[in-house]
Amino acid sequence: MRAAYPEVEGVVERDGVKLSYQVFGRGDRTILLLPTWTIIHSRFWKMQVPYLSRHYRVVTYDGPGNGGSDRVTDPDRYTFDAYAQDAVEVLDACGIERVVTVGLSLGAGYAARLARNAPDRVTGIVMVGPSLPLTPSSPEREATFQKFTAPYPEDVDGWGKYNLAYWYDDYQDFTRFFFEQCFNEPHSTKPIEDAVGWAADTGPEVLEAEASRPEPSEPWTEALESLSCPVLVIHGTRDQISPYERGVEAARLTRGTLMTMTGSGHIPNTRDPVRVNLAIRRFVESVAS
Repeated sequence: MRAAYPEVEGVVERDGVKLSYQVFGRGDRTILLLPTWTIIHSRFWKMQVPYLSRHYRVVTYDGPGNGGSDRVTDPDRYTFDAYAQDAVEVLDACGIERVVTVGLSLGAGYAARLARNAPDRVTGIVMVGPSLPLTPSSPEREATFQKFTAPYPEDVDGWGKYNLAYWYDDYQDFTRFFFEQCFNEPHSTKPIEDAVGWAADTGPEVLEAEASRPEPSEPWTEALESLSCPVLVIHGTRDQISPYERGVEAARLTRGTLMTMTGSGHIPNTRDPVRVNLAIRRFVESVAS
């Protein structure tokens, strides 16, 4: 049993790829909860939908590669611009003109591209733990990225599991490791188990395609500086996926507001949903409809 069920469920097709969407609530303002890394689907917003849909219309959808959407292995289908166009197609299918967007991790980049490409559709952006290359990665993570396509050692451990061959050999172990880093707060067993279960709905073929996508031609610093809508950045100080300093920089570049989540990891909307939900609501009320 869920705390909230959709009023509308549908499928929109773009360039031959079907995307599954859901609409909750009936408010006169709309919040679009965007996909994140396609390792998980839109159920990761389950702590936001019940509360926010009591006050607003809330739209979620599964990005390509997971959930109710088509599995796709074309890297071009996972570019930031492609995600932005998917969002436009979903909004058009729902008959919605303007939204406040909320993006977690990579979803912050999708929100930024949507506002950059279709500024008339976005009245504001909430970025949660933005995972954008605004500050340098740690030496450990940088070494991991450089060895992504290399053979992994027999005693592979830690971030060494962020490796293409290891994804194919022991995908479930990688997903468990990854979500243990996302949920590094005490008493996080339930969200870790949820996320590992959702990750089982996709697989390494999809993650490989997304990892191979072309990077945006425009630097992220320029893209964020060009945004004209209000921005709220929410970032945990113990984020082990995207350092807190990236949230600070995202807020500076967008001239936005930074909400610091002291002691929180990468997905504070799950581990501290009340604070995040209230912050989203205050932000929605503060921006023009």
